[in-house]
Amino acid sequence: MGLLSGLLLLPLAPVRGVIWVAEKVEDVADRELNDPSVIRAQLAELNQELEDGNVSLEEFEREEEELLDRLHAGRVRPTPNHRR
Repeated sequence: MGLLSGLLLLPLAPVRGVIWVAEKVEDVADRELNDPSVIRAQLAELNQELEDGNVSLEEFEREEEELLDRLHAGRVRPTPNHRR
């Protein structure tokens, strides 16, 4: 980026900053939502809750299916490309 284009685009700097922050938040959220180790930890926690009697069998099966679907989708879907 040259000096002239830098000066011309300077008024847009706050907008570009907001877009950059939004992209970073999206990347972190996507990583945490689809990270296999996080999903496995949630499955282990769910199993513990079932053993402790904190969740019903129906609720356990429903949540387990959702977690397994997310785990499978994470394996099928390619990793997000990192911008910049």
